[in-house]
Amino acid sequence: MNFYGRENQKKWIHKIFQSDRQETILIYGRRRIGKSELIKQCLRESQIRSVYFECKQTTELNNVESLSEIVSECYGYPKLAFGGIESLLKFLYEKAGKEKLVLVLDEYPYLRETVKGMDSILQTLIDGNRETSGMKLILCGSYVDTMKSLLSGQNPLFGRVDLTIDLKPMDYYESAPFYAGFSDEDKVRLYSVFGGVPYYNRLIDPEETVRENIVRLIASPGARLENEVSMYLNSEISKITNTNEVFETLAKGFSRYKDILDQSHVSSGPTLVDVLEKLMRMEVVKREVPINDENNRRKAGYYISDNLSLFYYKYIFGNISRMSVMEVDVFCERYIWEDFETKHVPRAFEEICRQYLIRRNRSGGMEEPFEKIGKYYYDDPVNRRNGEFDIVTLDRKGYVFYEAKFRKDPVTDRMIQEEIAQVKNAGLDCYQFGFISRSGFRCGKQEDVILIALEDLWRM
Repeated sequence: MNFYGRENQKKWIHKIFQSDRQETILIYGRRRIGKSELIKQCLRESQIRSVYFECKQTTELNNVESLSEIVSECYGYPKLAFGGIESLLKFLYEKAGKEKLVLVLDEYPYLRETVKGMDSILQTLIDGNRETSGMKLILCGSYVDTMKSLLSGQNPLFGRVDLTIDLKPMDYYESAPFYAGFSDEDKVRLYSVFGGVPYYNRLIDPEETVRENIVRLIASPGARLENEVSMYLNSEISKITNTNEVFETLAKGFSRYKDILDQSHVSSGPTLVDVLEKLMRMEVVKREVPINDENNRRKAGYYISDNLSLFYYKYIFGNISRMSVMEVDVFCERYIWEDFETKHVPRAFEEICRQYLIRRNRSGGMEEPFEKIGKYYYDDPVNRRNGEFDIVTLDRKGYVFYEAKFRKDPVTDRMIQEEIAQVKNAGLDCYQFGFISRSGFRCGKQEDVILIALEDLWRM
């Protein structure tokens, strides 16, 4: 199976591998994000001897026996026996003094729960072998809060980690190779459902249409990913009822704190705060503040940032009973496809456009590099209205307003002038306009107007 993306992360890890020093790497991120596959790919690309061990939710002795078997196979020894994890790890650190070794402890929180003082054991080994060992220790885990705690000042491992990788979902560009055979439009549609999680994208069948993939994977009884979102949330959150309420409310488009509290039926404000903070730490919900009013808490908004979770709570969660008794095509036609095409995908396209601008900015492709990107909120007291622009950048010259158009018709001169007039009539501060169009343009070039076609998003 091909490995796509994560080029920067691989580069960082290989740099660690190439040094002769003892070094420790910490890798964490949500389930299914590809942590283990990233490590295995780096090991495949390296000539260094390695021991890869997935820690288990079992006794210390069972973990020691399992790891001992792997170590014996790695070095071609008869079956080794150790009294505990400390003596086994001490043996490996000593071996790494003679020959560089990569030791991977995947799902490290399981071992940490089982072995009292596990962090202190590692700290002692790291400090005691700093000048003599070439050990490359990789600690990996899906429990983000637990893994982050290893970096706190109170933890024995504080100051002992040489590289920390908080592995995020891939952006649209890194995800595209998973569905390379699809059109640019269909890449947007697929990303709007499966996002940047490699595990989900690997399940996409290039022989099927976008709709067929969606039905097979998420929008039919017994679909491969039907229970994926709920299982992930249940593994991280104890009071799932409140979480479901909040997710359903966010999926309906309510984003302000007061609206979420009113619509979600969550029992109290403090409960809602706890749920939102937990979901943000899990990186499935994000909080956005206006780029032009960052300190205004009343205008902050909360949004589902995980695409599969958004699709699930928008179309599946509240319709589980209907889906179980209806013919699949009828169900999808009635409850999914129209809204999916006219609202869900265009909204996802806006996020893809933001990602494109960030990529271009980082690579030095912007004529004027921007320092911020986000939503722009405005109040128009003259016309007694307020509103927002979803994609706005701020550079040293001022604001640039972008419009993302996922429509069948090309953008015309008239559409451009109407958008510009809306901004000027509201008295907003803007020195340039940008338009990103699914269907291209039927207009002439204009000063201070940037035109970006859909295909440009995949020409980095």
